[in-house]
Amino acid sequence: MSVAPDRNLALELVRVTEAAALAAARWIGRGEKESADQAAVDAMRLMLDTVDMAGVVVIGEGEKDEAPMLFNGERVGSGTGPPVDVAVDPLEGTRLTALGQPNAIAVIAVAERDTMFFPGAAVYMDKIACGEDAAEVIDITATPTENVQRVAEAKGVDVRQISVVVLERERHESLISELREAGAKVNLIRDGDVAPSIAAAQGGTGVDLLMGIGGTPEGVISAAAIKCLGGALQGRLWPRNEDERRQLIDAGHDLDRVLTTDDLVAGEDVFVAATGVTTGALLRGVRVTPAGAATDSIVMRSRSGTVRRIAAEHAFAKLSQLSAVEYG
Repeated sequence: MSVAPDRNLALELVRVTEAAALAAARWIGRGEKESADQAAVDAMRLMLDTVDMAGVVVIGEGEKDEAPMLFNGERVGSGTGPPVDVAVDPLEGTRLTALGQPNAIAVIAVAERDTMFFPGAAVYMDKIACGEDAAEVIDITATPTENVQRVAEAKGVDVRQISVVVLERERHESLISELREAGAKVNLIRDGDVAPSIAAAQGGTGVDLLMGIGGTPEGVISAAAIKCLGGALQGRLWPRNEDERRQLIDAGHDLDRVLTTDDLVAGEDVFVAATGVTTGALLRGVRVTPAGAATDSIVMRSRSGTVRRIAAEHAFAKLSQLSAVEYG
């Protein structure tokens, strides 16, 4: 007897990320990252209520006193449908958008209730992410040299063909030097490591690895996507100072523990949608058309392993009649 398929939430969630991307795109290159972020947050929050789910924001814009909407603990969705954890980044790459630089995206991840890692005071995490062909060989406790050599061997290529994305930060100077000395290509990015993490897990993007210290919330979102794609992400919490270290230890965190993809997102039915704001390795950015704009999105589900690319044309005149979001 055949079993009727259940709903794929990712196909509803892409409308949410499309709305956020379109709203943020109005601010590309205008030097106003706060305005771009606010536009994306407003559009995403409005669209979330149309999704049939009983969601609770686990990874959001911060605590309630810091964020008027999409704050940690906020209930989102229509209230009907499956109870889920929700991780959002309405505009990953606010500065990238303000400066008109690559890799800004709008992204959302959803998993079964109580299956997403809540970072608490852990703002940063040391990470390494890769695709399925190297998932069994990466080890965040090994040296960068060892990791690129292992990945090169797993892929059957010379180390000089391995491309590693690293955030351009002073704290990464020794990492960058070692990677280059090992023979790898280092692609420095200004902000936003979710899109490069997903790119590292998906073939044909020109990205083999993401390495270095970035946001813990972004690590959870990246883990959700990588769980759908079949790659691997490992992380270790990275306290910025002694006070934060003490907070994390008091909260019961083992700072030496290697967090895997399953530790960060334990759910078995994970949905992720992302839409490009500015063009990068993973997605094309929003493009103006005579009637409105075109978007490029990726949607994925872990249970089926299905990954879809969605190219959409948006007519601003009609969209404006349906919502209060300013698109044009």
